[in-house]
Amino acid sequence: YVPGPVSLLEDSNIDVLGGFLSFFLVLFVNQTNGRFLQMYGFSKACSGRIQDVAGLARAQLPSEVGEKLIRHLNAAHIAGYVGLNGVGQGSPYSKTFFFDVYNQKHDLLTPEEMEMMEYSYYNMDNSGQCMKELCTWCQIQVAQARKAGHIDTIQEKSLHDGVLAFRAAVDGMYDFTDQPPHFFYVHFLDLLSVLYLPLFAITTASSAGWGEECYLGLDILNGLIVLLQCIFVIGLRALGMKMVDPYGDDHEDLSVILYVEATLETCDTIMNTQFGVLEETLPPPPVYKVRQSDDSDRVKKHTTQEQEPPVHEAPRHSTQEQEPPVYEAPHLEASDNETNDTATSDVSCVEDADRDEEAEIRDIV
Repeated sequence: YVPGPVSLLEDSNIDVLGGFLSFFLVLFVNQTNGRFLQMYGFSKACSGRIQDVAGLARAQLPSEVGEKLIRHLNAAHIAGYVGLNGVGQGSPYSKTFFFDVYNQKHDLLTPEEMEMMEYSYYNMDNSGQCMKELCTWCQIQVAQARKAGHIDTIQEKSLHDGVLAFRAAVDGMYDFTDQPPHFFYVHFLDLLSVLYLPLFAITTASSAGWGEECYLGLDILNGLIVLLQCIFVIGLRALGMKMVDPYGDDHEDLSVILYVEATLETCDTIMNTQFGVLEETLPPPPVYKVRQSDDSDRVKKHTTQEQEPPVHEAPRHSTQEQEPPVYEAPHLEASDNETNDTATSDVSCVEDADRDEEAEIRDIV
């Protein structure tokens, strides 16, 4: 015997509602994961821009001016994370237990500068205005360094671009934190989950059998299916909500403390590099003067003489036309002995000329 409502329930199609819920859940998790990765990129961009400015300051500015600039920029970095308490869902980073601890450890701001920050109208725990104030200090220092002649306008622009890029990255974190996913979107997922999961459990139980058609193994299998479906729906929703705000104290949140400490350590390494100090302590290299020998002078003279083109004089033509001379070869009768003597003298003359030419080449070399 199967009751009528149960038979009607078997004919219903609950899978359509499950398909809509699965689609919206996957879309929600994909969007929150994109937010998480973008906020991670902003956090790493803050560290990267500070390191860029530190490298430029170490190479272009005097040590005192460069160290002061990097101190203020690192202070702005930490103050930016403290300012997250004023937007979104807040953060566990406060001025007392986060900014003051690193300020005391690394001497980021002097007591006079801390008084200037405290007397300002901005509260570090409730807004990001202190971060922007410190960024403005950095820009003023760069402008003063250019007026003092330490850097030129191109170098000034590079430093300004680094400071402004850092401030833009922190503003990106504030923008995403201040605008979470729409409430209607999250509420719609909660409503679908509440309606779908009980219906899915009832449908699965009715399909396992009724009355005498009861099988223990089939009941256990259907129970596992219902449990896995609940884990899928509730787990994806919880995962998406965890990735909405990654600046918290959860295990899957971003490692803000690691980013801050790594940036401070890297800046300390850049500012304390010994390359410039080593070059200043090294003695200047010796200067050797090359003395030209007489042979090199002769080579230069010989080369100059060989390179000078010969000067030919134009033949002088008379006004009267002259007939070309006619030469007649003389008919000489010589004996064999005279011919041999003439050939021998020619060979000796050639050998003497070769010896003279070799001697002249040796003198030149």
